[in-house]
Amino acid sequence: MSSMAGRISMGARREVVSAVTERYRSAKRAEKGRMLDALCATTGWHRKHAVRALRQRETVAPAEVGAPRERRRRYDATIKDALTALWEASDRVCGKRLKVMIPTLLPALEQHGRLKLGQADRDRVLAISAATIDRLLGDVKIAASGGKRRRAGFYSAIRREVPIRTFNDWNSPPPGFCEVDMVAHGGTSVTGSFIQTLTMVDVATGGTECLPLVTRDGSLVVEAMKHAQSLFPWLLRGVDFDNDSAFMNDVVVPWCREQKLEVTRSRAYKKNDQAFVEQKNGAVVRRLMGYGRFDGLETARTMGRLYAAARLYVNFFQPSFKLKEKRREGAKVIKRYHAPSTPYQRALAHPKVTAAVKKRLRDQYRSLDPVALLGEIRVTQEELGNRVDRRAARGLQRACKTPAPATAAAFAKTLGRTVQLGEPRATHRRPHRPYKTRVRMPSKLDPHIATIEGWLAARPQLTALAIVGRLSERYPEQFGTRQHSIVQRLLRALRRKAAEQLVAQDPLGDTTTAAPWPGSVDGSGYVGPNPPTAPLVEQAGKANWRDRSADIGSSAAMAPSG
Repeated sequence: MSSMAGRISMGARREVVSAVTERYRSAKRAEKGRMLDALCATTGWHRKHAVRALRQRETVAPAEVGAPRERRRRYDATIKDALTALWEASDRVCGKRLKVMIPTLLPALEQHGRLKLGQADRDRVLAISAATIDRLLGDVKIAASGGKRRRAGFYSAIRREVPIRTFNDWNSPPPGFCEVDMVAHGGTSVTGSFIQTLTMVDVATGGTECLPLVTRDGSLVVEAMKHAQSLFPWLLRGVDFDNDSAFMNDVVVPWCREQKLEVTRSRAYKKNDQAFVEQKNGAVVRRLMGYGRFDGLETARTMGRLYAAARLYVNFFQPSFKLKEKRREGAKVIKRYHAPSTPYQRALAHPKVTAAVKKRLRDQYRSLDPVALLGEIRVTQEELGNRVDRRAARGLQRACKTPAPATAAAFAKTLGRTVQLGEPRATHRRPHRPYKTRVRMPSKLDPHIATIEGWLAARPQLTALAIVGRLSERYPEQFGTRQHSIVQRLLRALRRKAAEQLVAQDPLGDTTTAAPWPGSVDGSGYVGPNPPTAPLVEQAGKANWRDRSADIGSSAAMAPSG
C-alpha cells in the first residue's frame, strides 16, 4: 500500500481530498476515523496532515485540478536591482551584515541618484530579511565571482565532527593512544610533489614510528597506519590528529572509526596540543633527515630502511625526558621531569602492558645491537645525502666521501676517531658548488681613463655628471646620461685608489713627534691649571694637522699622482 501511495501524483491526491471533504464534514466521529484511515493508506500522509487537509480543503471539481499556483512574488526586479546596488556599496558583504547597513546606505544612494524607490518599495527594502537578501543575490554573486560557486566546506564538516583534545586532556592514558603528524621534506619550496613522513608517537611510553609517504594522500595515510599497527607491540586505541586535510577527510576518519579507534584532533594553530609528536618531529625526523628536499620512489625506499633501523635504536636504546609536573610561580614556569628512560623501559614499567608483550619486548631487546643499528643509520644517511635536493641528478658533488664500514666492528672502531669539528651528517650537508671566477667585462670607459684622470688632476671637484657631459660633447654617439652610473663607479674607484696612496705616504710627517695637546685627556704629564689656549708652537702644529686633514678630504688629494 505504501508503494502505491508513493506513486500517486499530487493532482490525484487533490482529487481524492476533494471527493472526501464533503462526506468527511457531515460524517460522525467513527465514520471520520475510517475515512482518515483510508485516506492515509491511499496518499501515504500522516494522520494529522490528513486531518488538516480535510478541514481546510474546499470542494474542487476534477476539471479544475491543475498545476499548483505559483506563489506571488513580493520582491520584484526593482527590489533586486536596489539590493544589487546596496550590496556593491557595502563592498559585497554577506546578507546578515548588509541587512544592518541598508538603513545607512539607502539614503546615500538615493541622495546620489542611484536609487529612486517608491514608498512601498522602500519599505520592502528596509524590511527584507538577511536570508531573502542572500537568496535574491545568489545569481548575482555567482556572476560577480566569474561564474564559480563557492566551494562547499566538505572537509570542514568532517573536522567539526571530530572532538578536540588538548595537551592537558590526556590524563596518563594507557599504551595505544598516539599523536599523529606529518613532516614535509620539501626543502625551501612546497611546490610539486615531495616525500612526507608520517610520525606516530605513543603518549604513554614515547614509542615512535616513522613512515615515509610519497605524497599527501588519505589512502596512503591509512596504509601507513595499518603498517604502524603491526609495528607497535600493542593494539592502537586512539589517534589524535591535527587539522590537516590529509587526516580530516572521508577516508582516514571513517577508517579509524571502523577500527574502533578514538579519533580526536588538536585546536587550530595550537601546536602545543600535540607536544609529544611535535617534539619527536624535531628530535627524530629532522635530526635524521635534515631540512632538504626529497622526492621519488627510490628515495622513499631508502628512507624506509633508515626509519626501520632508527625505530629500534630510538625505542630501545635512546632515553628521553617526560614531563612530570608543571607549575607557575608569578611569571616563571617551573617544570619537573621524570628520570630519562627509553620507551622500552617505560613499557616494561607500565602496569597495563601484559606480561606476554613484556616478554616479547625483552626477547627483541636481547637480539639487538645498538652499534650495528647506528651503523645502518649512518649508511642510509650517506645514501640519502646524495639524493637530497636531487644532487645526483644535477651533477653536484656527492655528500658521501668515505666508504661505509663493512661490519659493525669496523664501524665501532671509527667512532670517536674520525670526528671533525662541526662536521654535519650527510643529510644535513650543503652541496659544495665550485666557485665560478667572474671575468671582468670590458667597459667603454677603458680608452678614456687617462683623459678622466687628467680632468680630475686639474679639477678634483668634478662630479660624475660633469664628466659624462664632457664625454658626451666629445663622443656624442657613445656617451649620454645612461652612462652616469658607470662613471660614478669609476670615479669612486679612482678616488679610493688615490686615498690609499696618500695614506701609504705617511701624511702626518713630523707632527707625530710634537708635544701632546692639552685638553680633556688623562693629564698624567701636566701639573697646574689648564691654559685657556695652547702655546703658539702647538697651535702651529694643529694648523699644520688641519691643513693636512683638509688635503686628505679634498678632491685635490683624490687626483691620481703623476
